[in-house]
Amino acid sequence: MGRLPWPDWTAKAIFRPKHNAPMANLLPDGIDAEGFIVTVPDRPLQTEFQGVVEDVVTTLTSRFAPLLDGLYLYGSVAHGRARPGLSDLDLSLVLRASASTDDSAALENLRCALQARHPEVSKIDFDLGTRAEVLAPRNRLAWGYWLRHECRWLWGEDLSARFERLRPSRAIALAVNGDFEPALTAYARRIADADDRAASLRLQREASRKLIRSTSVLRTDSDLDWPKTLDAHAALLRRHHPSMAASMRFFLAQALEPTAPAEVFVARLEEFSAWMARETAARSDTGQAPVR
Repeated sequence: MGRLPWPDWTAKAIFRPKHNAPMANLLPDGIDAEGFIVTVPDRPLQTEFQGVVEDVVTTLTSRFAPLLDGLYLYGSVAHGRARPGLSDLDLSLVLRASASTDDSAALENLRCALQARHPEVSKIDFDLGTRAEVLAPRNRLAWGYWLRHECRWLWGEDLSARFERLRPSRAIALAVNGDFEPALTAYARRIADADDRAASLRLQREASRKLIRSTSVLRTDSDLDWPKTLDAHAALLRRHHPSMAASMRFFLAQALEPTAPAEVFVARLEEFSAWMARETAARSDTGQAPVR
C-alpha cells in the first residue's frame, strides 16, 4: 500500500457536536455519548508545536522510510494541552520489522539530535513496535487501544482504523500498564545511578507520570469514567483509596516540577509500587477490589 500524506495541521477544524452541552456535562470523564472511550480530537496542533512535529516527521521519513510503517503522536501535544518548554513530544513508531542494533542506535542518535534543536519541548520520546505486534489479536487491548484512543496518526498507513472503539475496562488498564512493577523498579535504579541532579530530576518526573497513570490497574469495572489527565487518574485512585491521597499529592507535584532528593523519591516510589503490587495481587486472587 502506498504511503499516505501526513495531515495539514494548520487547516481549520470542522466540528459536528454529537450531543448538546448540558448532556456533555453529565457524561463521565473521558467517555463519549455512546459510552466509548473518547479519541484524540481532530483539530489543528497548537501553533507552538507544529514546527517540531513537522521536523520530526520529515526527518524520520527521509532517513528511515524503508523501516517505518507508520508514525503516531500521543500525549499532551496530540491532545492540544502541551506547554511550551515544559511538555514532552511523544511518538509511537510502528516498524515494518524489528529494528536491527544499527537501526536502533541510528534512531536514538536522531532522537537526541531532534531534541537538541527543539527547546519548545522538554524531551522527545520514541516508543517502538512492529506492525506484526500491533496487529496481533493478543494485543487488541494494548496496541489496539493505544492507536485507536490515545494516538493521532501522522504518516504511513493508519492502523488505528483497523480497531474498533472500546469501552472502559480494567482489562485495558492491565494491558497498557500491567508492567508497572518492573518499569518503576527500573526507574528507581536509574535514579539512584544518575550521574547528576538534572538527570535525576528528569527521571523522577518520568517515573511519577508512569506511576500515576499505572494506578488505573486498580480501577473497578463499575467505574464509568476513563481518566485522560494526571489529575483525573489521581482523583480516581483517591476515590477508591482515600488513604493514599498524600502519596498522590507528592507524585503529582513531582510529575510537574520534581524537587525531592533522589533518595527520598526512590524510597517513596518503591513503597508505593510495592503497595500497588499487593493491591493488584489481592484483586487477582479475589476477582474484586479489597474492601476498604
